[in-house]
Amino acid sequence: MVSSIFRLLQTINMNNKRHTFFEELRNDITSGVAYKNLLLKKQILAFFVGHGNTTITDLSRELNISVPKVTELIGELIEDGLVKDYGKTEVGVGRRPNLYGLEPDSIFCVGVDIKRYHVNIGLSDFKNNLLKKEEKIPYKLENTLEALNELCALIENFIRKCTQPKNRILGIGINLSGRINFRTGYSYSYFNFHEDPLSRIIENRIGINTLIENDSRAVAYGEFNSGIITSEKNALYIYLEHGIGMGIMINGQIYYGKSGFAGDVGHIPVFNNEILCHCGKKGCLETEASGYALTRMFIQRLQQGASSIIARKFKNFEDIQLEDILDAAAMEDTLAIELIAEIGEKLGRGLAILINLFNPELVILGGILASTRDYIKLPIRSAINKYSLTLVNNDTQLKMSLLGEQAGIIGACLMARDRLLALI
Repeated sequence: MVSSIFRLLQTINMNNKRHTFFEELRNDITSGVAYKNLLLKKQILAFFVGHGNTTITDLSRELNISVPKVTELIGELIEDGLVKDYGKTEVGVGRRPNLYGLEPDSIFCVGVDIKRYHVNIGLSDFKNNLLKKEEKIPYKLENTLEALNELCALIENFIRKCTQPKNRILGIGINLSGRINFRTGYSYSYFNFHEDPLSRIIENRIGINTLIENDSRAVAYGEFNSGIITSEKNALYIYLEHGIGMGIMINGQIYYGKSGFAGDVGHIPVFNNEILCHCGKKGCLETEASGYALTRMFIQRLQQGASSIIARKFKNFEDIQLEDILDAAAMEDTLAIELIAEIGEKLGRGLAILINLFNPELVILGGILASTRDYIKLPIRSAINKYSLTLVNNDTQLKMSLLGEQAGIIGACLMARDRLLALI
C-alpha cells in the first residue's frame, strides 16, 4: 500500500515539479502550504536524528501527523535522497511495516571554529560523525574587511576540497568570540561593517545557510552533546582561551539570557586593579586570570630578569605568544608553571562565585589553557575549596574537556544542524 502511494507521488511530481528540501530551505518560505510542509519535514528529520529508524505509523503517532501526510512527506524526502526505506521490521506478527530512517551521507554540516591566530574547519554528517577536518589553518582574527574576506576564502577552499557535493551541505556554523546574537545573526564585536547581519553576508557569498554563534557557547554545546556529559542536566563549561567565556546548561538546555549574551564571565569585576580590560572597563576577571593575563605577566617577568627556557628564542619579548608559554610549561619550564598556577588560583576565585550562584552538577574546563591539565586544574580546585561554600562545591564535579581542540568544530556542526532543524 505504502509503495503504491510512493509511485503515485512520483507520477504526480513528474507533472508538477516541486522544490527539493534544500531548495525550500534556501528559499526562506514564510507562509502557506509549502512552509507548513517544510516545518513538518524538519520535524521528521529531527525525529530520525534523535530516535533513529521508525515506522510511518509510529512517526505519525509521535509527531501527531496523519498517516497519509507522513507518507507523502516521507516519499518526498526519499525522492530528495534524505530518507531511506530500510525494509520490513524484524519483530511483530502478520504484515510487518517498513522502517524508515536517515539516508547515510545525505546531509552534511560545516563547522568553523575561529581562534585568535588560526581557524579549525570540519565537515560532519547528519549523525555528527566528523568526516573531514583541517586544524590550525593560519589566520589572524582582526576586525577588518580583509580578515572577513580571508575567512570566507578559507571556508570556500575547504568546501571545494571536500568530496561531498556542496548542494548536500545543510548549513555552516561559525564560532566567533565576542557578543553574538545568534537569533538575528549579528556580531557586535567583529565584522560589524554592514547593515545586514554577518550571517547573511557570509551566506550570500558562500551560497549555504550560515549561522554564527559565540565561540564559548558553541564549544560548550559540542561538549554537552558529544563529550563528557552523561546524565547531568546542570553544568557550566568554562572556555579558557586568550579571554574567558562560559556556556551554561540548565535543565539540559543551553541558557542564553534575554539578549543572547549570557555567560560573559570574563567581565565579572572581581579585582580591584587599574588594568584596562579589552571591554574598556577595569578589574574584570580576564585582566588577571586569562590567556591575555598570562602572556602579559610572563613578558613582564622576563623583562624584570626572570629566567625561562624560551627567553633566548626571542630578541623581543613582546613577540612571545600564549602558545609559546604553554609549550614551555609542557617542557617543565618553572616560570611558565608558576604563572599558570597563579592564573589558576585567580580563576578558582571566579569559579567559586559561579558555583555558589548556580550550584551546578559539573564544571568542565576547556580551551587552550585547559591543555595544561593539572598545572591549572589543581590550583583552580584549591581556590574553589577555599572560596566557595563547602555544602555547594561538594556536589560539583570539576572535569577537563574530553573533546579538546575538536570541541569547537563539533559544536559548530551540531548547532548548524540542530538550529536548521529547529531542535534548539
